Amino acid sequence: MLVDFHYEADVVVVGLGAAGGCAAIEAYDSGAEVVIVEKQPENRHHSNTRMSGGGFHSPNPDGCPEALKAYAKAMFSGDNLPLKLEGEMPEFAEELAEIWATYAPQNAAFMRSLDPQFQTVSMSSAAFPDFPGAKDAGYAVVRSSYSGSADEKVLYGLTRNLDKSQKQSGEAFHACLLTGIDSRGVPVHYDTPASRLILDEAGMVIGVTCKREDGSSINYHARRAVILSCGGYEYNKRMRKAFMDGPACEGWAFYGSPANTGDGIEMAASIGAGLSKVGSVAGRIICAIPERRHGLKIGLNTNGVGKPNEIVVDSYGQRFASERRITKDPSRYIFYKEALHFNTITLDYPRIPSWMIFDESMRERGAVVWTASATYNDIDWGEDNLKAIENGWILKGGTLEELAEKIRNHPDNRERMDAATLTEAVRRYNEHCEAGWDPDYDREPGTLGPVQEPPFYAIPLYPGGPNTKGGLRVNAQRQVLDWQDNPIPHLYAVGEIASVFQFVYQGGGNLAEGITLGRLAGRFAAAEKPYH
Repeated sequence: MLVDFHYEADVVVVGLGAAGGCAAIEAYDSGAEVVIVEKQPENRHHSNTRMSGGGFHSPNPDGCPEALKAYAKAMFSGDNLPLKLEGEMPEFAEELAEIWATYAPQNAAFMRSLDPQFQTVSMSSAAFPDFPGAKDAGYAVVRSSYSGSADEKVLYGLTRNLDKSQKQSGEAFHACLLTGIDSRGVPVHYDTPASRLILDEAGMVIGVTCKREDGSSINYHARRAVILSCGGYEYNKRMRKAFMDGPACEGWAFYGSPANTGDGIEMAASIGAGLSKVGSVAGRIICAIPERRHGLKIGLNTNGVGKPNEIVVDSYGQRFASERRITKDPSRYIFYKEALHFNTITLDYPRIPSWMIFDESMRERGAVVWTASATYNDIDWGEDNLKAIENGWILKGGTLEELAEKIRNHPDNRERMDAATLTEAVRRYNEHCEAGWDPDYDREPGTLGPVQEPPFYAIPLYPGGPNTKGGLRVNAQRQVLDWQDNPIPHLYAVGEIASVFQFVYQGGGNLAEGITLGRLAGRFAAAEKPYH
């Protein structure tokens, strides 16, 4: 097979986020010539990494390695949990846990090695305290920062256009990553979406074809390996219909990058790659607005849920869970499973959408969504929520009955909302607030606050979150496997395209696996025998 290659390198990395960046850096440091091809243009390069909260796991190096291994295995696969009938990936769980226990404690130090100005702020510890090893693993999650500030308003502020010294969260992580890439002289070819893997006659991956804006093709020869790190399929209609439960297009939303359209999954599947847990998501229920990308609603990180003066009800007006569980780690990354409850009598999904109900006192306190994240999609919500009300993204009613009628008329409610049910839910919740205890769902007392000051407001909430997690089947070395679990020669995948968190997820996991397993993939890719 003769191919006209325009560029060549030892390792070609597809996608520049935490996983791709760390893979490229490690491959370069292992002696390989590396090039990164990135789908988005440089001035609009908004990866999930950059749009994130910037948290990542970096366990204490002085923690117990065996405990850390046990805790990681429980998160990844659950093989060592007594109630699990089977593990999520028992073939690789032991080796992955060993890798995590060895390398994850280096994560913060590795990031600082890319840029000595980079700092981390302590965030949390083991989110699953009852898991094996949780007590002695020294588990830690830190947040990225250049100022070192731990103030929530600073950490969640909009720092995209600020000097590096003021960057926080995902912007800080992204800046640190670019510093490491730039200092090594690793070229990044922006506005270069990959479209096809190139194979030789024996089925070995030897490169990747990318498409230019004018429709022409450009071929990259990978002498040693191709690493796919181009994210999940949040904004791919066909994949969502194929892999997601419930109303996959209109009933879900994501607040990550619209550039994530499953390109890597499609390319690898077309040459025989196996799939694994493709419907797995890091998600809860979030606000979605009529603004669309690729024909799909844009989601927004709805961090107002679980705070005083609000409740969440289903499409009929009933509460169904402690609202704090929707936004508290770790349940916030698996709560979407509860939203997918299907009523086998009425044959509907009563919690799609659910509804965030809040009052004027909450509206006045500030934005009920993370506005800094929304700006990456050019969404101006308004810090006081008034612009969102004006745009119709927030429904408003002078009374709860009036609000219920507006919800009932919303096209996604399908006339299911019952005013009497909603008003009773609010009345009962307010009684719990007065008593200081929620006997229905045991909501944390510190988050209780009555919904009583008119006018009242409502926002539709859909299953979703930052990203999908399932995708390509890979082994512990991150080699992409076929349906017989044979490695596809010289092809690797890492990050959200093939997440290690197949059972449960703790906040900061995506960036953590981007560092730990991205470096691993880069090291193995660089060690492949060169193809001539």
